[in-house]
Amino acid sequence: MKKSTFPDPFQKTREQIGHHTIDDQNDPVTMLLRLKDVRRTAHNWQTFQSGAAPGRIVVPSEVHIRDTRQIPFETDPPLHTEYRKLVEEWFRRPLNEEYEAALTRQIEAAVEEVLQKDKTEVIRDFALPLQSRALTLLLNVPETEAETWIGWGTHVFRSEDNPLDGSKATALYDYIDREIERAAAKPSDDLYSLLLASEVQGKKLTKEEVKGVIILTFAGGRDTVINAVTNSVAYFAEHPDSLQLLREQPEITPRAIEELVRYFSPLTHMGRIVTEDTHVCEHAAKADTRVSLCWASANRDAAVFENPNEVVLDRKVNPHVAFGFSHHNCLGATHARQVLKVLLTTLAKKVGYMEILDHKDNIEQWGKFDRKVGFDKLEMRFNK
Repeated sequence: MKKSTFPDPFQKTREQIGHHTIDDQNDPVTMLLRLKDVRRTAHNWQTFQSGAAPGRIVVPSEVHIRDTRQIPFETDPPLHTEYRKLVEEWFRRPLNEEYEAALTRQIEAAVEEVLQKDKTEVIRDFALPLQSRALTLLLNVPETEAETWIGWGTHVFRSEDNPLDGSKATALYDYIDREIERAAAKPSDDLYSLLLASEVQGKKLTKEEVKGVIILTFAGGRDTVINAVTNSVAYFAEHPDSLQLLREQPEITPRAIEELVRYFSPLTHMGRIVTEDTHVCEHAAKADTRVSLCWASANRDAAVFENPNEVVLDRKVNPHVAFGFSHHNCLGATHARQVLKVLLTTLAKKVGYMEILDHKDNIEQWGKFDRKVGFDKLEMRFNK
């Protein structure tokens, strides 16, 4: 089996039952595995709530390691709608010509750098710096800030060996607090200043609300983008014909991006809190219990996707949910798509072929499911 193959551990249970309950710190979660159930539940915010205790909709739960609400992620309409209005235009900036040009400069420099090396550890020395420098564009802060974020390593929100230990995130929270104070004292054209000058429901955002938006921007676009970049590079290393296809037919690049995020699904799932006794996929769900929308399983649903366990770069019908669904679709999706667009274009233009030299899989365990989400180590050689 190729190293870039990501098996579907949910298939049998999805087809036979459609759900599975896992334990999570004595707060069980029922995973919804079929695309139709995931979409229906994501759309029904009245019954399946995001605005519960901070950290409870995350799986594994973060209620014991943080009390700052991530905004607008952990809110529901109508407040969620108001928060999104503040930032939606900002998060569409990656479509601007100037933004894309700056992103292209960053990614072309990163690729040129690895082409000069005999080997590269892709996660630490390529994907992490690429993600961090691209994030400076999204926040509209100096690119030098990325060096601080790179120094935190790939796991800044939790300890590497204990997902229930959030002490490592202190560096991030302290950093954000300082940046908010800086922007309050001397406003500029960065995201911090925009938020500090904004109002919701007739009131200025508090510093805690600003912090909630910024934490989400860091958290939502870190591991997911690093995984998407790393997994995509591994795929093209083992499928040079696919890289050649992008050279010959660059017009399929947008479809290729959607297919890669469908297949790899960088985020396995996200939870909701049930507000009233109900049923999901014929399974009783009691009020104040948790369900999760399993994006990774839904994206392999054979009832929707033909040949779901294959990467079909020019797949034409692709209603994947890798960026979420309905009102809570990912704010950073435009940025992530642009990162992948520029990356794929640059690889096709500058790289002849790539080789995987060594690797270690990153496996998540969800009850009886062992899901490969990426790599803990990926050493490669990039060749002109």
